[in-house]
Amino acid sequence: MGRFSDWFNPLLQHLRTWVAIGLLFLVITWSFPAQATSTIDPQLEQQVLQIIREHPEAIIESVQAYQQQQQQQVKQARQAFLQDLKTNPQIVIDESPTTGSTQSKTVLIEFSDFQCPYCAEAHKTLKELLANYPDKLRLVYKNFPLSSIHVEALPSAKAAWAAHQQEKFWEYHDALFTNQKQLGEVLYSDIAKKLNLDLGKFKRDLTLATPAITKDIQLAEKLAVAGTPFFIINSPTFSGVVQLADIKSILADAK
Repeated sequence: MGRFSDWFNPLLQHLRTWVAIGLLFLVITWSFPAQATSTIDPQLEQQVLQIIREHPEAIIESVQAYQQQQQQQVKQARQAFLQDLKTNPQIVIDESPTTGSTQSKTVLIEFSDFQCPYCAEAHKTLKELLANYPDKLRLVYKNFPLSSIHVEALPSAKAAWAAHQQEKFWEYHDALFTNQKQLGEVLYSDIAKKLNLDLGKFKRDLTLATPAITKDIQLAEKLAVAGTPFFIINSPTFSGVVQLADIKSILADAK
């Protein structure tokens, strides 16, 4: 996630500024009655464009104010999320798959995508952490399939959810990441057979998975999750968004 966001976020901010300029002109145009848009006075149009050229700082200030407002909303959403995670973690966990110690005071929420190569690498590290700190960590999986760039992200998430209905999520989860380059219907069926799932129920549950996955996606968007994998942790020593590289030291410090 870090390598992607390092160049993407500054580019996004730059694009937002210039998109806002274009949107301002469109808003001014759309403010005229629909039937009159084709007969807007060319002189007026040039005057509006000239004002934008002469006072771009006003547009930029508006964009910056909007960004600050959005950032404040995200901050409040994350604070509320963390408060729920501290006081009643089951509200956050809901029906999501979990692994590790159910008694642990450290809960790690992971937003992930089965087709994301960075998630596959993170999967290996998380397996090691769970093995090394069996009594200190509870991992919660939330779906955030990046369907716009990963065509199998959503189908694989549905397959894993269907396996979860037969209490085989984590076995299915591991198999998906292990065979990430072969994601597709054939693999989903093969894994289900190898795990001795009820294939009839598995196929039926595939058609029922969308609401649960959509709920995870909506939560990710509310928290402004920019990419995967994305982690939020609540522990005795630290609460908030965390990088994978820092989780081990947080677990080591947790009493």
